[in-house]
Formats: sequence, C-alpha cells, structure tokens
Amino acid sequence: MNAFCGIDWAEDHHDIAVVDRDGGLLARARISDDAAGLARLLELLAGHGDSAGDPIPVAIETPRGLLVACLRAGRDVYPVNPMAVARYRDRHSVAGRKSDHGDAVVLANILRTDLHAHRPLPADSELAQAIAVLARAQQDAVWDRVAAHNKLRSHLREYYPGFLAAFAAAKGGITRPEARAILAAAPAPGDAAKLTPAQLRALLRKAGRSRGIDAEAQRLREAFRAGQMRQPPLVEQAMGRQALALLRQLGAACASADDLEAAAIESFNQHPDAGIITSFPGLGPLTGARVLAEIGDDRSRFTDAKGLKAYAGAAPITRASGKTRSVTRRHVKNNRLAQAGYIWAFSALTASPGARAHYDRRRDAGDRHAAAERNLFGRLLGCLHHCLATGHHYDETVVFPARAATPAAA
Repeated sequence: MNAFCGIDWAEDHHDIAVVDRDGGLLARARISDDAAGLARLLELLAGHGDSAGDPIPVAIETPRGLLVACLRAGRDVYPVNPMAVARYRDRHSVAGRKSDHGDAVVLANILRTDLHAHRPLPADSELAQAIAVLARAQQDAVWDRVAAHNKLRSHLREYYPGFLAAFAAAKGGITRPEARAILAAAPAPGDAAKLTPAQLRALLRKAGRSRGIDAEAQRLREAFRAGQMRQPPLVEQAMGRQALALLRQLGAACASADDLEAAAIESFNQHPDAGIITSFPGLGPLTGARVLAEIGDDRSRFTDAKGLKAYAGAAPITRASGKTRSVTRRHVKNNRLAQAGYIWAFSALTASPGARAHYDRRRDAGDRHAAAERNLFGRLLGCLHHCLATGHHYDETVVFPARAATPAAA
C-alpha cells in the first residue's frame, strides 16, 4: 500500500490526514459531517491513488456513525480504541501535545506501521447488521426496564409496602400487567383500600387475566385492606402522583422491550445461520439473536475458535513476569456477548446432559460456579464456530461423547 488515511472523528466535523509508506504527509483537510464532507473525503483519497480495486485503508476512533457506514462499503475501516491512540501519540511526542490534526496523523501512522496488528470492521451482511441493531436495542430496553422497576419499587417501599407484598409471590412482581393496571387505578394505599371486588375483577380482566379472577380479586382486596404503616395523607397523595410518573416510565420500558424482542426474533429467523445457532441447547431465538449480533456472519472475522473465545471473554488470560505467573479470567471482552454466554451456558445445564456433566466435572475439579459456566460457554462457543464454518447443526454425541468406561482391574 502506498497511502494510509487517518480520521479524527468529532460530532460536526472530522480532521483527515493521508500519509505515504514512509510517513510523509500527503494531504490534510477538515471536512463537515454531511454528504458534502464525504464527497470531499472521497475526492481527496482518489487524488492519492484510491480506487475500487485498491482502496486506501482508513483508521478512525469509532466503529459507528454515518461516515463509517459509508466508508466501510468497499474498503477496510479500522476502528482504533482512543486509549491505544493515546499510547501511539506518545511515540511521537513526550510533551503531551495534542491536536485534532495530530491525532489524524497518528491514526494514519498506526496503519502504516502496525496494520497487521489491527482488525478491520467485519464484512457482515446487511441482515446481520440489522439484527445487531435490534438485539442491542432490545438488551438496552431490558436494562431500562430493570432500572425503571427498581426506581418504582424503591419508591413504593417508602409509602406503599402493602402493594409490594400483594405481588411479591407473583412471577414478574410489579412488572406484571395486572399489577401495573391496579397501581394506575389506585396509586396510594387509601385508594387501594377502597377498591371493591367488582372493580378489582374489572382491572384484572383489562390487564388480560382470564383465569382465577374471582379468587385473585378477593386475595388482593384482603391484602390492600391489611394494616400497614402510612405516610401523612397529603404526603401520601403526593407520593402517589410520583408513583404514577414512575409507572409510566416502567410501562414505556416494558412496551419497548417487548416490541424490540419481537422485531429481533423476526429478523433473526430470516437469517441463514438461525437454524444452526438455535440447534444448540440453551439458545432460543432471542439469545441466538444476541449471539449473532456480536459475532456477525463474516466467516473471515475469526480464523479459529480461540480468537472467538478470547473476544467473548471465555478464554483465560496468562500474565507472566519473571518468576510470577498467573492465569485469570479476561476483563477486556465483548460484554454483551459474555452476558449472552452466561444465559446460554446456564440454560444448557438443563437442556443438555453433556453440558451438565461437563459443568459438574469442572466443579469437582475446584472451579467456582462462574468459572465452570465460563468454561462451558467456551466449549459451546468453540463448537458453534465449527458448526458455522462447516454448516453442520449441533450434535450432542459429537460435542459431549460418552466417557469410555474404565476397564476393570485385573
């Protein structure tokens, strides 16, 4: 390659630097973050040898955004962690000097000197990229739902403990539709105590309940009329208004999570790899969509299973210096994939006898629960890499073959 491009990204403009193979600066510019800026960048690159058959590689500090989406179509785009850029900057100046143009030059020189040590953005299909957007958004919505639930629960503990007690044993607790419907109708203990059985039955039906309505209405009526500590009346009413505001946030988070879940599953089921991924024990459509979102469908991204395991945090890391040597878990990893892997491995314990036996062997060998699950996740992830590369579905007898019987002593 005769030229390398570095882009220092900003919100409304970007600094561009192009260097040659000897590090000489060929061009520099500042472009706007719009179509005109992109056209100017492509014109600048074309003036220094860029072509469809031999595109100039680009280094930038972010893997997202419209500029990256446009550039990655037909060329290699290398996202470089800003912390790594700061270390490279020290190679050129120890005085702490920094500028946008200087960072663009540093990024271009990173490709010039260490192109082999950096990985370009994967060439995932359009469908895989869409699944990644939906799966990550659904995961964010789940986190928002948990945060909204915790805020509302903490607030209810301050003035309305009877409501929490009424739904403590129910799956989902106060996130259940009937709980949210009743809280919306009776946001304070005094309001709940006035609800009649007929009103409770109507609220339960409105929330979608169809069985055991009479018994549930009677149970809730008794729970709401049980004695409990109360705030002063005006304070109680004010806290009820606050609870309604928090309830609206929880309702929006629940609706968003459900809508995005349906969209992610629908898109995932259209992907050619969906059948292979869901053939693994413990991987349903939603968890499978999260796994596919993080590993993509570019087969050249991970040359072997070891790289994929390291990316997911399932492979241990060794630190050695002199006589000191330690093997620990990885802290730098794809956290979304690692979380999906925890759910995957935990579900596989009941769905696969071989996975359960593997987990038990690791526990008997001294691993804690998290370490044993991480080891199982690594085993399953390696098998997934092989199956995706070969087009085979999961086979329990191949992944976890029966252990040979120990011959009897003579």
